[in-house]
Amino acid sequence: MTTFVLIHGAYQGGWIWKPVAERLRAQGHRVLAPSLDGCAERKDQVRAGITTETHAEEVAQLLFYEDLKDVVLAGTSTGGMVMARAAELARERVARVVFADALALLDGEALPDIVKRPTAVNTELTTGPSRHDFETRLFVDLDPAMRAWALERCTPHPIATMTAPVKLERFWGQSWNASVIWCKRSANPPVAHQRRTADKLKGRWHELDTGHYPMLTEPEALARLIAEG
Repeated sequence: MTTFVLIHGAYQGGWIWKPVAERLRAQGHRVLAPSLDGCAERKDQVRAGITTETHAEEVAQLLFYEDLKDVVLAGTSTGGMVMARAAELARERVARVVFADALALLDGEALPDIVKRPTAVNTELTTGPSRHDFETRLFVDLDPAMRAWALERCTPHPIATMTAPVKLERFWGQSWNASVIWCKRSANPPVAHQRRTADKLKGRWHELDTGHYPMLTEPEALARLIAEG
């Protein structure tokens, strides 16, 4: 049995991993898919001061308090940023990292350095696409029933996580058992960015012929790649 901790991306919560988590659990694995501070069912907690680093601290503390060891961390989209920092903080508890169409920023880089978002509805505390943008761009390749299910659950994301430079003092200088999964129909993160991740980490490279939400479009294939590495 392996312990997997699945880290969601922007506008999401642990809910987005449901189809993948079900498949991993059916194989006898332990799976945790927490919703990060200010996201999904925790959206009413949103406030100033939520950053990639505070999200990562939550994940690292989860590993500590649950006394988890030899953990496989899998992050998608901006969850890759959180995963890298969490792995850095809890190095002794992490066996492997999986970047599933995920961002992996260098120390001091910020998301706008890599991804240009065509639309954003901003408030003082949050940012996110409009519902129309979700329907016609981000979720365009989901089947209608899955699209409706996901649309009901999307929430704005804490804004600092999408704008502030990340802090990664040690991650890129450490040795990791890593893999990168590129979704070929996904524009962001760009393939060059994901190739950089694989090259710097000397990680394994996988490809899925799907869009940016493989956990909803190809959960069987994604669960297999996460499990096998």
